[in-house]
Amino acid sequence: MEEEEKEEVKLEVKKQIKFLQRSLSVLPYSARSLDVNRMTILFFSVCGLDILNSLDTALRPYEREQIIEWIYSQQVLPQHIAGPDACCGFRGGGYLGVPFDSTKHSMPVPCDTAHVAMTYTALAVLIMLGDDLSRINRSAISRSLRNLQREDGSFQSMPFCGENDMRFVYSASCVCHILDDWSGIDVEKAVQFIRRSQGYDYGIGQMPHLESHGGSTFCAVASLSLMGRLDSAFSPEERRGLARWCLRRQVTGFQGRPNKPSDTCYSFWIGASLELLGWFQYVNKEWNRGFLLSTRGKMVGGFAKWPESHPDPLHTCLGLAGLSLNGEPGLNSLDPHLTLTRRASEWMDTLHRKWRTQS
Repeated sequence: MEEEEKEEVKLEVKKQIKFLQRSLSVLPYSARSLDVNRMTILFFSVCGLDILNSLDTALRPYEREQIIEWIYSQQVLPQHIAGPDACCGFRGGGYLGVPFDSTKHSMPVPCDTAHVAMTYTALAVLIMLGDDLSRINRSAISRSLRNLQREDGSFQSMPFCGENDMRFVYSASCVCHILDDWSGIDVEKAVQFIRRSQGYDYGIGQMPHLESHGGSTFCAVASLSLMGRLDSAFSPEERRGLARWCLRRQVTGFQGRPNKPSDTCYSFWIGASLELLGWFQYVNKEWNRGFLLSTRGKMVGGFAKWPESHPDPLHTCLGLAGLSLNGEPGLNSLDPHLTLTRRASEWMDTLHRKWRTQS
């Protein structure tokens, strides 16, 4: 009986690798609406493989090179911009008909512009795959970020898009950190936006006066940590209250808001927030692991949002990230700021030292 119970809680690494490999090449018809977000699907798939410590075995050298070239083919450079409202960085996919060749895209495309979240995920994947970012126009991206920040300190996703909330503050912070250039953000305005978004319960919403949420709490905490402002932005009482709000989100796994069921992704969003706040030691790791493994796809691998549901790349990556924070044996450890492995983060630090030497 004990042996059967042990079998039930295995991670089944080979199944997870195969699921993520499939996600890189084929998705179900129901995912057709995600074509504009293809960069994020790539991010979750590659990041999941990296957490599993399997990038070198799961991707052949030519496949790795193909992915890198496809990412660069989605870079919006100054010479590509056809209007005053466009910005540089990366788009989410080739939905505008841009060729899958980073050397042939030289003519401006109408309505073409970068997206700040896609720029973050593109840079993160390049880092994970060991690219040196030598083809990135770092200064153009930084200039574009300045045009995306609103007067209230928040960030828009794109120049002509009204969508602005904590997700894009986090994306912009990650871009600045990866590029080692914070000139694209007015940090004081961003910090004040985050402060105003903390609720009466000490959790943090997507914007001021909105309900506290696990995803926006992570985006705020990680942004402040990347800015070096986590300890100064909130008072000791506010930080303790925030940490307690996060701890109260553990049901078995973690919920994103009060009175909601556990959801795989919040084992990372809330778990990483607690790790950055220095409170992760108070998590019930056994409950967390039990819930996460209950959401595995029994036949095809991957992780789902809930048990007995369909697995997807996002929940697979964040489920693995949650297990990594939990100390699961055999997984690469995480840099929770950027949702990158420590291995990838160390390569990024190497690039930073190189750039600083050259400047």
